[in-house]
Amino acid sequence: MHKRAEQLVVEELRERLERITHGPARHHETLPFGIPPIDNHLPGGGLKLGSLHEVSGGGNGAVDGAASALFSAGIAARVKGKILWCVTRPDLFMPALAQAGLSQNRLIIVECRDEKGVLDCFEEGLRCNGFGAVIGEMSKLPMNMSRRLQLAAESSGVVGLAIRRWRHPSGAAEFGQPTAAVTRWRVSVRPSTPLPVRGVGRARWFLELVRCRGGECADFEVEACDAKGRLALPADMVDGSIPQGAWQAGATG
Repeated sequence: MHKRAEQLVVEELRERLERITHGPARHHETLPFGIPPIDNHLPGGGLKLGSLHEVSGGGNGAVDGAASALFSAGIAARVKGKILWCVTRPDLFMPALAQAGLSQNRLIIVECRDEKGVLDCFEEGLRCNGFGAVIGEMSKLPMNMSRRLQLAAESSGVVGLAIRRWRHPSGAAEFGQPTAAVTRWRVSVRPSTPLPVRGVGRARWFLELVRCRGGECADFEVEACDAKGRLALPADMVDGSIPQGAWQAGATG
């Protein structure tokens, strides 16, 4: 019994030491999407860890937040550690998140009374380097608060994903307001990949990299996250039938 207690103490100390020595270092790392057209547009070849990133849905997705949530879940699925998800609306659909690679065993959901509570929990979660990612759903993200979130992410090495959702599509205009986020993504739903037989193919998304600090904005059409959280290029783009000019680059972020 005494031996078991000593073993538990050692394991806990080892875990704490690992967090201390590896947590803050993560802000120097990047998380590649595994898709060259996307990774080549991102400084460092992937999504920067230890940073704040914004995600919004396009069209009706600005209200329901389904595509942006699954895009964020796919990112979270590919980082190590528990995932903290802060919401005001309890409408997360776990089977869909699992299909995007995020296991319920890794997910901690905090339901807050209002958006101030979400932002407070978001910031506190980002300060804890024991999490792999912290996700918060909100409509407003003031510049001063986004700076606090970015600094918290930098200090811990945890990736922060701010999902912007509005009660009405007209509110999505706020997505153009400046924040301290390193990247800003808009995810719109496209018709699913055609199948040679009856059925529904893999969902497609139109990704807009609206802002990228130190890089260029761009548009991409991809197949939605698989069970490992990975995106894919549609087959009709992989075989070269879509001209390279179809990947439209925008202005510098």
